[in-house]
Amino acid sequence: MPNRRLIVPHAGGADVLRVETAAETMPESGQVIVDVRAAGLNFADVLARQGLYPDAPEFPACLGYEFSGVVSRVGKGVDASWHGREVLGLSRFNAQAEQVCVPLEHVFPKPGSMSFETAAALPVNYLTAWQLLVIMGALQPEDTVLIHNVGGGVGLAALDVAKHIGARTLGTASPGKHDFLRERGLDHPIDYRQGDWEEEVAKLTQRKGVELIIDPIGGSHLKRSYRALRSTGRLGMFGVSAASESGLMGKFRLAGVALGMPIFHPVGLMNGNKGVFGVNLGHLWDEVEKLQCWLQKLLEGYADGWVRPHVDAVFSFDEAADAHRHLEERKNIGKVVLVP
Repeated sequence: MPNRRLIVPHAGGADVLRVETAAETMPESGQVIVDVRAAGLNFADVLARQGLYPDAPEFPACLGYEFSGVVSRVGKGVDASWHGREVLGLSRFNAQAEQVCVPLEHVFPKPGSMSFETAAALPVNYLTAWQLLVIMGALQPEDTVLIHNVGGGVGLAALDVAKHIGARTLGTASPGKHDFLRERGLDHPIDYRQGDWEEEVAKLTQRKGVELIIDPIGGSHLKRSYRALRSTGRLGMFGVSAASESGLMGKFRLAGVALGMPIFHPVGLMNGNKGVFGVNLGHLWDEVEKLQCWLQKLLEGYADGWVRPHVDAVFSFDEAADAHRHLEERKNIGKVVLVP
């Protein structure tokens, strides 16, 4: 069966996206073919389309880290019982297509109560949030966490995880998202567009600072986040959304963001009793045991009701340019999903 795929032919604005037809893919040993019902759209896809994501495949490229669908073919060594099963999973790109070929070890049974769109909204955002807050951030019930861009996909996932742990939650977001975020359980939304979010955090913590901050913005913004940490505080970095810009301006902006990055000296970290770490889920592709363990815990969290992926909008492949603009302009609350 021909495979319709969303293609980025070259770096540029959202209008460069094309839907093209490729030859049918055949699974190799240990692999499965999944007929994709929904694929997640992440900010990394936006940066890749702009030519600003170093891990992206060469153009022309089919992007996409996560998917849900139905197993339609199994390779050698894969139990035939997987055929016809509804699944969700992770891919090293190529998920924004009608079919994706992946190793079985990156595929998980989809809960029957979960829609395909919801299933595509879970893997990347919640695994990233879990690594940031639980694995590396060591968030405790007595801690306060500041979630930058709390209205985004990772932000909402992090809010779910933080509330499950029992921590106090602060989050930066535009004011139009505050009511929704309060309903989701955010203790203190902060308007980053008006006023000084650092001063607001200081007031909310009696000027002590917070124990954990997760920051997807990057650049000089990391300096401000580091200043807002309390003693024993940790700063988790997981993106450079500040660099987002198409064309030549994007290259200049990326260079500026890189130059604005702080350098954390070991002596300063020791004297401040603070920690800094980074997260890039795409570089954990070979850490199969970890990914399987974390995702299983998150699927159990879905069954227990505290993992609640929120799909903000669903776009067809033919509407992909609108989907990219929706995400790029930060209009979303939660996940943007693509469907064939």
